[in-house]
Amino acid sequence: MESDSPEIPKKGKSKTPRKPKDSVLKQKSPAEFFADNKNIAGFDNPGKCLYTTVRELVENALDSAESISELPVVEITIEEIGKSKFNSMIGLADHERRDEALYDDFETAKAREKRLAKEARLLEVQAKNAALGKKGKDPVATKAAKGREASYYRVTCKDNGRGMPHDDIPNMFGRVLSGTKYGLKQTRGKFGLGAKMALIWSKMSTGLPIEITSSMKSQSYTSFCRLDIDIHKNVPHIHVHEKRENNERWHGAEIQIVIEGNWTTYRSKILHYMRQMAVITPYAQFLFQFISDSPEKNVIIRFARRTDIMPPVPLETRYHPSAVDILLIKRLITETSKQTLLQFLQHEFVNIGKSHAERLIGEMGPDFNPKMPVKSIAPQQIVRIHQLFRQAKFDDPSGDILSPAGEYNLRLGIIKELHPDMVATFSGSAQVFEGHPFIVEAGVSVGGKDVKQGLNIFRFANRIPLLFEQGADVVTRTALKRINWNSYKINQTQDKIGVFVSIVSTKIPFKGTGKEYIGDDISEIASAVKTAIQQCCNQLKAKIVKRIQAREQQERKRNLSKYIPDSTNAIYIVLKEMANLHASKRKRYGNDETDILKQVSVNSITKDTLREKLAQHVEKVDYEMALEYATQSGVNEEPREDIYIESLDEDKKNFIDFKSPVFVFRLYH
Repeated sequence: MESDSPEIPKKGKSKTPRKPKDSVLKQKSPAEFFADNKNIAGFDNPGKCLYTTVRELVENALDSAESISELPVVEITIEEIGKSKFNSMIGLADHERRDEALYDDFETAKAREKRLAKEARLLEVQAKNAALGKKGKDPVATKAAKGREASYYRVTCKDNGRGMPHDDIPNMFGRVLSGTKYGLKQTRGKFGLGAKMALIWSKMSTGLPIEITSSMKSQSYTSFCRLDIDIHKNVPHIHVHEKRENNERWHGAEIQIVIEGNWTTYRSKILHYMRQMAVITPYAQFLFQFISDSPEKNVIIRFARRTDIMPPVPLETRYHPSAVDILLIKRLITETSKQTLLQFLQHEFVNIGKSHAERLIGEMGPDFNPKMPVKSIAPQQIVRIHQLFRQAKFDDPSGDILSPAGEYNLRLGIIKELHPDMVATFSGSAQVFEGHPFIVEAGVSVGGKDVKQGLNIFRFANRIPLLFEQGADVVTRTALKRINWNSYKINQTQDKIGVFVSIVSTKIPFKGTGKEYIGDDISEIASAVKTAIQQCCNQLKAKIVKRIQAREQQERKRNLSKYIPDSTNAIYIVLKEMANLHASKRKRYGNDETDILKQVSVNSITKDTLREKLAQHVEKVDYEMALEYATQSGVNEEPREDIYIESLDEDKKNFIDFKSPVFVFRLYH
């Protein structure tokens, strides 16, 4: 029988109750955080991971070459690795399945019968659509991808850039949130992730390390490093780190990494990215290769260099007073080498001169004076400085520190990759949002190769192509909703329109760390984007109006020419009748008419003669009208667009360049 009385505890040591697991304080390293939340860095799924890895490596390569003003040469290779090859790489023997029902892709007889019946129905629908000229879905493609085996790829990126110091390589790749791009300047990357996230994904999906080969200019050796990352400690785990001979005096970096990916689903995105990168950097040379065991799947694409004019290297700048917060002011005070408050304000911020700094200090109150030690400023005094910075008036920062692509390069890139019928470009002046300067450049093209009907929008931020989240982006919304294309003689649905917008700034307001799109909530940027596109449209309108008038002239000439045979026959019949009347003396004509009629009688004037004279008259009228139009409008025959400057070798640079945003005049000597 069970007793209702309470249980009497046994004698002996009493156990201390365990704390619930939820109450135990834990910490995560930055590497572990991004491993758990890899989607915020653009590593959502295997296909996106492959795309983002390519993107990060290419952008690092361009940054490296541009930092030493070297014309970039970037080679990117994706090599497909089969299951057997991958297993041998990690030292794992191939293994046959023994229990098929154990696997996620196992299919029962009933499920197989149901699937085959569905595919048969889809084949019937596909056959009917083919008969009607419609496109249908591939029945095989409709099968769920559940249980699909992982695909592995070796991604290699080689450049001719700066290279990396031997001792810095482990931390540059094996420690998250460490890098050289944390100063205030225009950069492609900003978060200290990039190749590090690719390494984290490699560790998560394959367990294989990354390999880096690097050499700096005039360095007699190359650095080779094989490493992975300790996720929990956020430190590099070095397998090999050594110096090797550099007989070829090569400089740059070659990075090789093996990851899980999906080429099939992201093939078009990767190729589209490379094409857009060739548009915005026509001074770079790209070689892209996809290598597979199946030769028919191989892809080799070269994006040739079309100019040797590079944008200026962006300059690092100081913070604008309106763009700082309390934490940043505190950090600047900690890091500054200046002694007094006056010196600190003058040298750590832009647009604060000595007199302006003295006026600001006077406004801060009796607790502040120009000679007070900056290190002695109390936390509440920092708040006072921040409040004044938000309320006071400062000149806007200059856009001289930025490095836009330039109209010249943007125009060349569009022409090189799209081959449009016409193109217009515009580069706006520097503007400011939240204390950060920005420049908007735009290009609009009409017609072209491999361009779909309607609006084709190409977005760039700090010269990076943006391919995702297009619908919410400021450029897309402006092009779709704020531009009246009909007023510029452009048909938004039928014409092949390319809209290119490039925004450069010391701070791009991306939505999320994935750097996917720029929000539509910043009025200064939205207004600048609209103005830039409208300026391009105004240029195109003049060209389109001229083309319409030329087309009307051709149509008028074609109509006149169409009636020449009938007119010739009618006139010749009349002249023949008149000649007969004159010969029979039934009717008399004047001397001028008599000469013509005699020539008709002796066949000196024939139908062919009349036809030729009428054709000459139509040509003369058409030419006179075209000349009158050109004189009135002041428009000359426009030059061909496909004019490029040939790239020269280093040892043949016997010229001087005079640069403009629109053109470059090269003087040889």
